[in-house]
Amino acid sequence: MNSLDGVAKIAFRGVSKHYPQAPRPAVDAVSFHVRAGTICMIVGTSGSGKTTLLRMVNRLIEPTSGTIAIDGRDVLDEDPIALRRRIGYVIQQGGLFPHMTIAENVRLTAEIAGWERARLAHRADELLSLVGLPPEEYRHRFPRQLSGGEQQRVGIARAIANAPRVLLADEPTGNLDPPTAERVFAMLGAIVRATGLAALVATHNLELAARMDRRVTLHDGKVVAGE
Repeated sequence: MNSLDGVAKIAFRGVSKHYPQAPRPAVDAVSFHVRAGTICMIVGTSGSGKTTLLRMVNRLIEPTSGTIAIDGRDVLDEDPIALRRRIGYVIQQGGLFPHMTIAENVRLTAEIAGWERARLAHRADELLSLVGLPPEEYRHRFPRQLSGGEQQRVGIARAIANAPRVLLADEPTGNLDPPTAERVFAMLGAIVRATGLAALVATHNLELAARMDRRVTLHDGKVVAGE
């Protein structure tokens, strides 16, 4: 067993991604790990490999070589659909469905996972409270009635609705003003510590990244700091 397996929720070991005809790998022999209850920030300029690395964790992109393990198990040994149901995913601007209420958006991932209706209603209210949005005020609203920061909070609530152990976030505050982005990250940090999630976040925001538990810097697909 690799020495990281006993302590890491997510472990990258020599992970690379090569696209045909590309002059260099999009991700090149990356190795690092993320512990439970922590946020690891992946930083770097556009084209550095941040999003590619993130999407290889839930197999939206398949690695060319190397190993990505969650709880010591290679993600390539799992059914990709079952794997994605164990991983929360947050995208920029929340990615909410405009025709659904906030409660319906929040409980969507748990509903897909087969949770019972009574449990779903309770889960939506529980998570809205967790992200600082009083359920009685927000559950029946629609995304257009929320600010950008509120929508992002709902996106985080939806990502963790079916109780995943790993959370991925791709530029989750890229469209938010600095004070709102800081509040969203403070909330995310509190949730990660309280639930024992392992969070992997791709961002351009170096100032916020420096305040998180760990920072990994990519350049041309390689880890240049934080390994």
